[in-house]
Amino acid sequence: MDRLPWTRFHWLVVVGLGVSWILDGLEIQIVSLISPILGKPGTLHLTPGQIGFLGSGYLIGEVVGALFFGRLTDMLGRKKLFIVTLAIYLVGSGLGGLAWDYWSLLFFRFIAGTGIGGEYTAINSAIDELIPSKYRGRIDIAVNGTYWGGAAIGSAMGLYLFNTGNVPLNWGWRIGFFIGPVLGLIIIFLRRTIPESPRWLMTHGRNDEAEQTVDDIEARVKHGHRELEPVDESKALEVTEHPRLGFVTLTRVFFGEYPRRSIYGFTMMVTQAFLYNAIFFSYGLVLTVFYKVPSASLPYYFFPFAIGNLVGPLLLGHLFDTIGRRKMILATYGVSGVLLIISAWMFNAGMLSATTQTVFWCVIFFFASAGASSAYLTVSEIFPLELRGQAISYFFALSQGAGGVVAPWLFGHLIGGANNKHVHTGPLTIGYLIGAAIMIIGGLVAWFIGVDSERKSLEDIANPLSVSKRPEGGLSPAGATA
Repeated sequence: MDRLPWTRFHWLVVVGLGVSWILDGLEIQIVSLISPILGKPGTLHLTPGQIGFLGSGYLIGEVVGALFFGRLTDMLGRKKLFIVTLAIYLVGSGLGGLAWDYWSLLFFRFIAGTGIGGEYTAINSAIDELIPSKYRGRIDIAVNGTYWGGAAIGSAMGLYLFNTGNVPLNWGWRIGFFIGPVLGLIIIFLRRTIPESPRWLMTHGRNDEAEQTVDDIEARVKHGHRELEPVDESKALEVTEHPRLGFVTLTRVFFGEYPRRSIYGFTMMVTQAFLYNAIFFSYGLVLTVFYKVPSASLPYYFFPFAIGNLVGPLLLGHLFDTIGRRKMILATYGVSGVLLIISAWMFNAGMLSATTQTVFWCVIFFFASAGASSAYLTVSEIFPLELRGQAISYFFALSQGAGGVVAPWLFGHLIGGANNKHVHTGPLTIGYLIGAAIMIIGGLVAWFIGVDSERKSLEDIANPLSVSKRPEGGLSPAGATA
């Protein structure tokens, strides 16, 4: 798989699987724009507390979905799960448009969240195992970055749907919940043509199916009149089916056999989760409270913010394959942290306007977005194949609990001290400095204990647990724990 040139098959994988992040970004942005509408008479007339907990319900669903479906991804296969999880998202999101009260909408948001959470594990696993090692870093980072393309689309659609001059108040928010499912229905048929991961088949005793799948993929390449190099014998592996691991055993494997990699993966995930949730969930409040931007004008400021997040991974992604993972994580995390310190100082000094603040965010997250996307790549490639789906879900859940949930709460309180008569920038400045320090620490952790996994086969990065024999000089199971 790693020696294959780039072909139409790989584009099929990227388009068919990568749409998940577009849907997630679209979903989050549409709901953020719907939230104020749901509190008005003529809709569900929710309280501010109920509106706020809708976001929490979706996040809780993501964590539950990641943990539950992450285990099933390693047990039942990548293909079954990336179809099932997308279907669950489609149903949950679509039903949200039919909600009749707060509790029904909260339940449907939770269901949609479980589907997206499961998507994270199944999709990252499949992409890493089907994309050649030469391109794995840039593709995974670019695909994760497309979340912001979906957010930009959601913001554009919201400008039309939530304008009562175009669509009646009680219809616009309901239609908004159907946008993601309509796009997803198109993709779910495309996904059916994507094969199961040969690596997963091999480690589950289905060697004949694995060989047939690889033969079919190679036949597509040869059909395009492209020659293939013979497989180097040093890549040969003899595997046996590996027993399934319970949650307690899984924790012992991660932190007992792979302590440095577990600390590395957790740090990457929690640092980016803290920064993103802190800024993303508070940027609207910052603009309205400190810069007096009208709420109706917020989408116009969001567009450049989303574009900066989208362009960063697309332009910088290939450097993670050429310059290397550790250097680029240090650079992207470090530069975004330093720029955040500068912007925090200028913010506290009253030197910024709504426009210049947004420009700073665009530049900061141009770098931070590439680094954040590499966090998912890092966790999915540095652990053995049999644990890949569970590793993504495990560290995603830990990072959301430790950083993702805390950050919005903390920044909300720091902003909450401000009022329209006398605005205090000091508390929020401290919050920005905390976020900057966390990102810089994340970059340093990657530099000192990170893994040089660029352009390497997944089996050379982490020996599969099911390997019973490997050629002389190959990576031993003990060597894989570094």
